[in-house]
Amino acid sequence: MYDYGLIGNCQVSALISKLGSIDWLCLPRPDSEPVFGKLLDPLGGSFSIQVADVSNDKSRQYYLENTNLLVTEIQSSDGSRLRITDFCPRFEQYGRLYRPMSLFRVVEPLSGSPTVKVSCTPVTGWNKESAKSLRGSSHLRFDFREDSLRLTTNMPLTYLCEETPFPLKEKLYFALTWGAGVEEDLVQLTERFLQLTQSYWRTWVKHCSIPSLFQAETIRSALALKLHCYEDTGAILAALTTSLPEEVGHTRNWDYRYCWLRDAHFVLSAFHNLGHFEEMEGFLKFFLGIAQKHEASKDRLAPVYTLSQGLPLPEAEQLNWQGYLSSSPVRTHNQAAEHVQNDVYGEMVLTLAPIYFDERFFHLRDKDHEDLLAHLAKLCERSISKPDAGLWEVRNGWQEHTFTNLMCWAGLDRAARIQDGHFLKDIAFDLGSARDRALKAVEQSAKDQSLRNGPTDSSFDSSLALSAILRLPRDEINLATVKGIQKSLALGTQGAESSFFYRYLRKDDFGKPGSAFVICSFWIAQSLARLGLKQEARQILEGALGASNHVGLLSEHYLPSSRMQLGNFPQAYSHVGLINAAFAVSPPWSEVL
Repeated sequence: MYDYGLIGNCQVSALISKLGSIDWLCLPRPDSEPVFGKLLDPLGGSFSIQVADVSNDKSRQYYLENTNLLVTEIQSSDGSRLRITDFCPRFEQYGRLYRPMSLFRVVEPLSGSPTVKVSCTPVTGWNKESAKSLRGSSHLRFDFREDSLRLTTNMPLTYLCEETPFPLKEKLYFALTWGAGVEEDLVQLTERFLQLTQSYWRTWVKHCSIPSLFQAETIRSALALKLHCYEDTGAILAALTTSLPEEVGHTRNWDYRYCWLRDAHFVLSAFHNLGHFEEMEGFLKFFLGIAQKHEASKDRLAPVYTLSQGLPLPEAEQLNWQGYLSSSPVRTHNQAAEHVQNDVYGEMVLTLAPIYFDERFFHLRDKDHEDLLAHLAKLCERSISKPDAGLWEVRNGWQEHTFTNLMCWAGLDRAARIQDGHFLKDIAFDLGSARDRALKAVEQSAKDQSLRNGPTDSSFDSSLALSAILRLPRDEINLATVKGIQKSLALGTQGAESSFFYRYLRKDDFGKPGSAFVICSFWIAQSLARLGLKQEARQILEGALGASNHVGLLSEHYLPSSRMQLGNFPQAYSHVGLINAAFAVSPPWSEVL
């Protein structure tokens, strides 16, 4: 398992190890170069609070309930203990959200006087060079990238600079800030920020709709998912890391710190279930900007964009980085931006559809959104039966994919229903006929009534479990498809392993996949629940929860035989799947209360 907790504030994010070391932090935004990158290289920089003679089995990490404030308690072999509380400030101030590019740490003794050593060793980026420090009266300043990183603290700077061990007898406070330093009293400021941030997150959770089952898991997933939203532009990140390997020692390592349009749709579907909609409005501004800014988008949308609406190109390898568990290469940017992935048009129609089905969004029914919806519907119609890279982003051997046709059908179906509501009056083609053609294209891939990867590829693909979730009007096909996936793509045939599934088992550019893709478990659970098989769905969901780490965070991939999390972490997709499946299997509150 990845022994890390996540903190953030929708502006910055960091991963903190079970022993209190910040091993991943990119500044000034999540897709920037790393400041702390020990996650990917022992020499990649970190900010650690080390305790002498740690007793690992007596140390623990957890979140303050219903918040994104992370607590790490560490015990030494002599029984002395300390607590580290880490958080990124986030709260309402002066009528707007305050979410600075900073994080705070509070270190306090719980029993005895544990001996600690504090080390802050940032690097200047992918060059992996150590940042030089300048000492102030109560802070260290690291100047690089035409800006500065400041560490303000009440601990003796001599101990910090020389990494001198000392007995911890009182609370230590640290503020790590990008750009501006801390001018106020550090102790008072930190305590105030801590209370305000804790209150903010608990209020946010209180305003969530949650299912009657799996409540704690849903809340944790909701909080993690929120940290994937980069509110400055409205972009939604697929993950907050790069190059964590899908298979240790192999080269399936990718940079996911960008906004995949497909992933954003699924994230917004989870927020819709949770009753939070500001994320949709923020993303629509981001997406509308892409559609209007890029001339190429009139003909084709890229599947992925940077947080500032650009393309994450060219993909590069950072050869001087060792990689997680020596799994190289460490990659930055993502060549998928060059792909044709035609399913994104259907997913973007689904993203816009709530504007026209839900009266709460009447204020978004403007000409820009309706024109964009019409354009996306046209791109759906054009994409039926066309070869592409597919949602799994195959780099070679593009073909016609059933999943793409399924998404084209879903987009055209919703567009036709929206037209029935007296919108899209000026669209230049018959939406009903196009929908029927897309449905026929989907059905052409069926074999033994179950959907396969494409009309010329009879292999199973877990993404096609979405046919039931999207309400394809062929329940006999939907059921046969999900049952075929369960039989053909399960990792193992009994015990907990039957809750985990490969994406597919055909060869791709890098061989055959070797681990389960976590969201597939939740798709199958959600699909079975949609088809009325709620008990079976719940069993799969319960088994899939075993893929979470000690603080309830999910990675992209999982190897149940060794209980090993793999792929980028945390993965928005996986937490989306958990949330949506939990809602699907839960009885309504009216049957519970």
